[in-house]
Amino acid sequence: MLRVVVCVSGGGTNLQAVIDGVESGAIHNTQIVRVISNNKNAYALERAAEHKIDAVCVSPRDYAERADFNAALLEAVKEAEPDLIVLAGFLVAIPPAMIAAYPKKIINIHPSLIPSFCGVGYYGLKVHEAALARGVKYTGATVHYVDEGTDTGPIILQKPVEVLPGDTPKILQQRVMEQAEWVILPEAIDMIATEKRSK
Repeated sequence: MLRVVVCVSGGGTNLQAVIDGVESGAIHNTQIVRVISNNKNAYALERAAEHKIDAVCVSPRDYAERADFNAALLEAVKEAEPDLIVLAGFLVAIPPAMIAAYPKKIINIHPSLIPSFCGVGYYGLKVHEAALARGVKYTGATVHYVDEGTDTGPIILQKPVEVLPGDTPKILQQRVMEQAEWVILPEAIDMIATEKRSK
């Protein structure tokens, strides 16, 4: 059984896609053992509660020093004994100690086709604003492993999404979520779970 911790900052639509995948059996041999948010008001925490998944908030605002927050975040992860950590819209820099503790065991979903529109400063609507400003015909989403860089780890899956005339950043964001993010994040977790089971 692949034990998964999902880290999320906001509404948790990608979390919901993973929950739905686990509950429907589309993601095999997997259990979400904990949801962690840095935001106590994140709707993702309610989603977790509705599905009886352990959920905790670890907020930087509760710590005087960033190092203390980083230590608390790592401890919250370790307590759940995960095989895989999924960053599903987690707007917090992952501390180096966490990356070192879980090499090739942290994955992230990014709302563009890496290497386009990624790296420092590219998150949320900013990604889609940049794609529209550049005039690209296709954008999409990428699931990748997390390493010490920002959006630089090995790519697992990508899915393109067409940019349409009249798109706004919000409209494009929704289409990328529906057509790419909610599809490939569960697929990537299932691939990792299936690989673990076959070992």
